[in-house]
Amino acid sequence: MSEKRIWTAGMLVIGDEILSGRTQDKNVATLAKWLNVQGIRLAEVRIVPDILERIVEAVNEVRASVDYLFTTGGIGPTHDDITVDAVSAALGVDVIVHPRARAVLEAYYETRGGLNEARLRMARVPEGGELIENRMSGAPGIRHGNIFIMAGIPHIAAQMLDALTGQLEGGDPVISETIGCWTAESEVADTLGAIEKAHPDCQIGSYPFFREGKVGANFVIRSTERDALDACLAALCEALGTAGFETFAGGI
Repeated sequence: MSEKRIWTAGMLVIGDEILSGRTQDKNVATLAKWLNVQGIRLAEVRIVPDILERIVEAVNEVRASVDYLFTTGGIGPTHDDITVDAVSAALGVDVIVHPRARAVLEAYYETRGGLNEARLRMARVPEGGELIENRMSGAPGIRHGNIFIMAGIPHIAAQMLDALTGQLEGGDPVISETIGCWTAESEVADTLGAIEKAHPDCQIGSYPFFREGKVGANFVIRSTERDALDACLAALCEALGTAGFETFAGGI
């Protein structure tokens, strides 16, 4: 039996505000969870400054190794919003004002002071790009082939992803189960490795914590196959129980 194809995505988080620590990114987790449902795995994330050459370089490097590339940030009305310029340069196409994007913005700003030059920047797209609907603030996202250019504001980015649901080709959705255990990772590391090796269709992630004055860990099992996931979960629970550790379904 041939192996199932694994569809992958990369992500560029664009903005000096992320690198400076002034703004905390929330889009990585949102995108990763959404991609799992689409049957696509988030394979790489980079945080890139507001420097055109750096964005161009990152776009070309990441898109060459994945099926889809998502960017967040840098598509607003100000001079340092240069994601569209960078993606256009990476693709070797011109920046144009998309007529439908302009019409959408004209309608949105009709009662909000009108469409000025700064706001018109949000209608700019790499030539050949299509629009991703934005039902919240008018300014659309952009799709150009396998590149998706989205807002950096988390609730708007999430809404743009919702508009894309079901439109991307992918594999089987990734499903997961979590169990918790009051034990140090080092005490069960060999067990985790052995269980994962015995269940090649599953991956086990270990996430330690310190709580209530003691150490523990949550173990997340991921797979695209329900039967494989259930078998791995049962084996892990049995192994931990045999070693004297109580497990808690859903995590601690």
